Amino acid sequence: MNLGRPQDRAPRPPANLVLSTPEHLIAFGFGAGLAPWAPGTAGTLAAVPLWVVLSWIPWPAYLMLVAALFGVGVFFCGRSARLLGVHDHSGIVFDEIVGFLVAAAPLLPGQSVAAGPLWAWLLAAFVAFRFFDIVKPPPIRQLDRSLHGGLGIMLDDFVAGIYAGAVIGIARWIM
Repeated sequence: MNLGRPQDRAPRPPANLVLSTPEHLIAFGFGAGLAPWAPGTAGTLAAVPLWVVLSWIPWPAYLMLVAALFGVGVFFCGRSARLLGVHDHSGIVFDEIVGFLVAAAPLLPGQSVAAGPLWAWLLAAFVAFRFFDIVKPPPIRQLDRSLHGGLGIMLDDFVAGIYAGAVIGIARWIM
């Protein structure tokens, strides 16, 4: 956790503001970022049913959609942060949603054969993504500190998703 950073001390905007403007509505994960505790975890949880729905589309279409969502996130998260006056406010969780979709990509049908139920792999992807998002190993921490605006908000979680996806992909391949 990044306790002590300005976005963690920033007051939570009122729900009626977040739910009434497209910038905040999308950036706050359609309300998931309003969770009073661990909004990043709430945003990641919101991504799980989205992954279940999207997992049925062909793999190349999934990747294109995730890339498009990344672009949408750069725009809307950057705009929301500017409106709030806080870079990467803790309630901005659209980056966690996209990051989890990246982390869970190895679980798409046809990507590998693995023992165990899908829910267990989804849980593993969830835990791995939250780990990399919170710990921020290199270069994630450097990206988080050096890039600003929507790209900075989105990119560190995207890379955390790549790390988590690599761990899950390797684990599935080994098993």
